[in-house]
Amino acid sequence: MRVFALVGRSGTGKSTSALSFAHSKNIPAMIDDGLLIYKGRKAAGSSAKYEKNYITAIKRAVFFYEDHRKEVQNAIKALDIHSILIIGTSTKMVDQIAETLQLGKITKYYKIEEIRSSKEINMALYVRKTEGKHIIPIPYVQVEQNILKKIIMKGKKIFSTQKEEIGETTIIRPRFHQGTIHISEHVLKQIISHACTSVEAVKKCHRIDITLNELPNIKITLTMFYPLDEALPVIAEKIQQKVAEDFLKFLNIELNSITIHISKLSMEHSYPASMIRTARI
Repeated sequence: MRVFALVGRSGTGKSTSALSFAHSKNIPAMIDDGLLIYKGRKAAGSSAKYEKNYITAIKRAVFFYEDHRKEVQNAIKALDIHSILIIGTSTKMVDQIAETLQLGKITKYYKIEEIRSSKEINMALYVRKTEGKHIIPIPYVQVEQNILKKIIMKGKKIFSTQKEEIGETTIIRPRFHQGTIHISEHVLKQIISHACTSVEAVKKCHRIDITLNELPNIKITLTMFYPLDEALPVIAEKIQQKVAEDFLKFLNIELNSITIHISKLSMEHSYPASMIRTARI
């Protein structure tokens, strides 16, 4: 059996990316937080995210319990798995899992930074801190009934580049979660508005739309002062840069796109539609 590992600190989106990554490498099986997942479905084990406290969660993740360990070992043998991906927060952790399950030496280690962009990782960390969301890479119907009340929502179906369905995720909030830091959308809009109006040519932000998914995007509608010292495209780029800098500074979020729509000037003069700037970073 060939053994691979995917390593990254907690909350960086390993479980979110694991199904697609394993499929791209032709790896049919994964070990993630105590679960054996085979071809996108739970085959054996129990998730550490079901545990009531952090200590037992760690023990579950590294197969400390004998009955849990044997269940997964027997399933691996029965399925005749040719390659497997172990997911963990450190090389020490994945090495320990490989040794405990008697899988042999790990052939290759992959870092989460190799398969996810810094924008995706920072957004995943933000969601973990502010919403407490954890991903289990198995279908909703396979989540154990004793934690159904902890399920936030069904996840999404995962497809390969050939549009083949390869799995599904479920979003939960574990019992051992210690709480979250709530930042309201109003605060986010205040940060954006302040960044925009710090550029002298901006009179007012009329509308701000924020989408914080795997890749965060912002749309801003502005009124500009007239006359202008610089061309509109140049001013729009300055606004984008300032908003991007402030989001990174205050929230540690790298924005994927900032769309600027200049709806009007402060004087009652029409402005050529060709000069309206919609730009992306």
